[in-house]
Amino acid sequence: MNSIDLFVKNWGSKHAMVPLANHDILELESKFNAYLPDSYKYLLSKYGLVHTPNVLTKICDLGVDISEVQDFLSLDDVFSLSKLYEMTGMPKGHVLFASDCKGNMFCFKLTDCVSEQADIPVWFFNHDTRTVTKVSNTFIEWLEQFNEL
Repeated sequence: MNSIDLFVKNWGSKHAMVPLANHDILELESKFNAYLPDSYKYLLSKYGLVHTPNVLTKICDLGVDISEVQDFLSLDDVFSLSKLYEMTGMPKGHVLFASDCKGNMFCFKLTDCVSEQADIPVWFFNHDTRTVTKVSNTFIEWLEQFNEL
C-alpha cells in the first residue's frame, strides 16, 4: 500500500484527516450489497477522507491530460450521491467515491464488487456527457498516476 501512503503524503491537504472506522465501511458495503476493494478501504481506514486541492494546479502547470481528483466522498455521500447521480442520468451500477472540481465523479462498477478483491478498476463519470469511461485498471494504479506528476 506504499502507493496510497505516498499519494496522501504528496497530495493530501494538511488538514487533520480522521481514519474511518471499519464498521462504518462495512455498513456502506452492506448498503450496496457489495465489497469495496481492499486498497480503497485501506485509504479510508488509515487516512479517512482525503482532500487534494493541489492536484489540479499541478496538472494544469504540466499540461497533463488526466482528470484530477479533488475530494474523496464521505461514506454517507458515497451512498446518497451514487443514487442521486443515477436519477440524474448516470448509468446504473456504480459506486461513486471521489470527485473532481467540476462535478464529475470517480467510481467503481458494482459488477466488479461482487467478491472481495485487493483492487479493481476505476471509472470516470462525466456529468456533461453522462458517460462512464475506464481510467485505470486498479485503484492503486489510478493513484500512482498522480504520484508520478
